[in-house]
Amino acid sequence: MKFSHEVCMSYPLKNLKILDFTYLLPGPYGTMILADLGADIIKVENPNNPDMLRMLPPIVNGISAVYAHINRGKKSLALDLKSPEAKDIIYKLIKDYDIVIEQFRPGVLEKLGFGYNDLKNINSSIIYCSLSGYGQTGTYAQRAGHDINYMALSGVDSFSGKKTTGPSLHGIQIADIASGAKNMIIGILAAYIKRQSTGQGDHIDISITDGVFAMSAFTTAAYLEGETLPQPETQMLNGGGIYDYYATSDGRYLSVGPIEPKFFQSFCQAIGYTDILKNVDFSPETVQRHKKKIAAIIASQPLSHWITIFSNVDACIEPVRTLEEAVANPPLSERDMIVSITDDKGSTFKQIGNPIKFSSQNYIAQSAGVPLGYNNDEILQSIGYNEHTIKKLYKNSVIVKS
Repeated sequence: MKFSHEVCMSYPLKNLKILDFTYLLPGPYGTMILADLGADIIKVENPNNPDMLRMLPPIVNGISAVYAHINRGKKSLALDLKSPEAKDIIYKLIKDYDIVIEQFRPGVLEKLGFGYNDLKNINSSIIYCSLSGYGQTGTYAQRAGHDINYMALSGVDSFSGKKTTGPSLHGIQIADIASGAKNMIIGILAAYIKRQSTGQGDHIDISITDGVFAMSAFTTAAYLEGETLPQPETQMLNGGGIYDYYATSDGRYLSVGPIEPKFFQSFCQAIGYTDILKNVDFSPETVQRHKKKIAAIIASQPLSHWITIFSNVDACIEPVRTLEEAVANPPLSERDMIVSITDDKGSTFKQIGNPIKFSSQNYIAQSAGVPLGYNNDEILQSIGYNEHTIKKLYKNSVIVKS
């Protein structure tokens, strides 16, 4: 199926109007997905402490390529939230932009007059989502953290990695995106659906650490019902079974995931190692012995050999590709996962496409992330501010434009 990403007037979330107070990765990634699906989003940014993503190289046409991607489809309002005038602006916006997402430590926005109860007094049906590392309650609520810390505290890292080397870093931010951003989206959409039937808003509390813990559906569910404390390389999916990565003779890697019996049989026959099929013994010692022999067989040939061998074998075996290879080959090359997005100067950025596909449309925001304060005038004019008042706000540094 070939998906179109032309401008579409019937975006699924075109009625959502969101004030986005988030920064860095978890919140902005989530609001990017919402923007791709048509939500009208104003990113409220502190000009005295702008989003650090703006500083990440490479800088293209005066803006970070990473920022331009993660914040595509959003308007930028650079507003000093500590100024008295900021309350008037936010309070006017909240009458229309009635979904708020914030990523500060608990209590920060309350001190500024923008907490849930403050804004609920302005708009009783507001949906307010607080995204944080450890949630709005508990002794860790005020504690700083990043992706690595959330993974560590969830318990997941304790049974990941290798026995000899311990936990390992991942190439992507699993906790921030899979737990933080995705759960944020689910919570907001659930609250929005509820509001459509009841008229009531809500305050959503998303803890990234809670989300990581909840993703451990197999291991933790078993432990809670009496299984032994999990350790690295002791289970079928964490290195204790054949399911693993294996080095090839040219220093590349093969992913081997034949869990089901039919795939496992196909795999063993393809590599010419059928001894393991003769004696069904899954004791740890036997599995590791067979694993060493399998590793030696795979290490005897380059990756290209194994790609050829498994090109027509249904066995859940795939090469570990470089990013360059992944982009240029199926399945990604056939799924419209690289798109061209236009920036404020009319130039184009190559960006990652929207992974959520519909038969009607491949929905994606049409504009790259913009310079700080790019939409100040447009936003303020939409809530009744005239040119004279806007100039005064610039003069007093209430709003800033880069």
